[in-house]
Amino acid sequence: MAYIGKTPITGNFVKLDAISVVNGQAGYTMNNGGSAFTDYENVNQFLVSLNGILQAPTTSFTVSGSTLTFASNLATGDVIDFVIVLGNTLDIGTPSDATVTQAKTNFVSTSSAAGLQIKGDGTTDGTLQLNCSQNSHGIKLKSPPHSASASYTLTFPNNDGDANQFLQTNGSGVMTWADAGGGLAEVDIYRLTSNFSSNADPISSNLERTDDASFSKIGTGMSVSSGIFTFPATGLYEVIFNLDGRSNDTTWDFRISATQNNSSYDLVAMGQIGSGGNRGSSGRCSTFVNVTDTSNVKVKFFTNGMNGSDTEAYGDTDTNRTCFIFKRLGDSQ
Repeated sequence: MAYIGKTPITGNFVKLDAISVVNGQAGYTMNNGGSAFTDYENVNQFLVSLNGILQAPTTSFTVSGSTLTFASNLATGDVIDFVIVLGNTLDIGTPSDATVTQAKTNFVSTSSAAGLQIKGDGTTDGTLQLNCSQNSHGIKLKSPPHSASASYTLTFPNNDGDANQFLQTNGSGVMTWADAGGGLAEVDIYRLTSNFSSNADPISSNLERTDDASFSKIGTGMSVSSGIFTFPATGLYEVIFNLDGRSNDTTWDFRISATQNNSSYDLVAMGQIGSGGNRGSSGRCSTFVNVTDTSNVKVKFFTNGMNGSDTEAYGDTDTNRTCFIFKRLGDSQ
């Protein structure tokens, strides 16, 4: 709204508590609701009525702190009718209940300050309460105590997670959803679907995820490309190489190798097969792999010492004979 002349002062207008005259006294304490009143800028904000007559600021009375002082002592029979204080410039005072609507708020966060702060009172820690629809119950989010000297930010995930998951932090306040303890988050099995009789490094052909009706992987599952297995998530994994085969007076071995840099591989587990008379035998080797980076930590399986006619690894598309088992046991270390 436009005005002709000076824009009116907007303020919190206050009528002070009644003041009783004391014979021979000029100075009186100003109170508002029983508390000393000092919320003003200058004496010209005061409307003081004495014996039905408005008094002139500065000449008839002065103010200092919470004291109103008349130019001369008052006497028995004098009556201070009222003291009204015009509000400070742009001071709207205390808004009435339910008058500040959502449209009137504008909590903007910046790189250096939060959009909204819930402060403590010097004794009680800052607390945010979320009420029910009837405002008869509520839950509270409370700050750590002053003694903790805690200053940190928690950043929530981009989605609402899956059933039975919980929030975990990466140690820097960034939270993600994680599976609750007490169960395995990732379990998978791949198998060899047909036989081979010569060394393979890595075993890369005729592989499939077990597809029997009784089996179902847990989690995302492993992925394989050219015999290199990639883990679906970080964590500590148990990796098992189960081999079923035969040998004819020959000993040969089967191995697991792992890489931490997606390049150079180390031998981490090995087993041997050997028997006389061209008979079948089986064996198992296993290891734990600490997967700290799914792009760089990988495993492969291979054989050594096979000579063709006297050795053979068995595969089957319907049964787990030579197979590769993966279990995520917990978080990476």
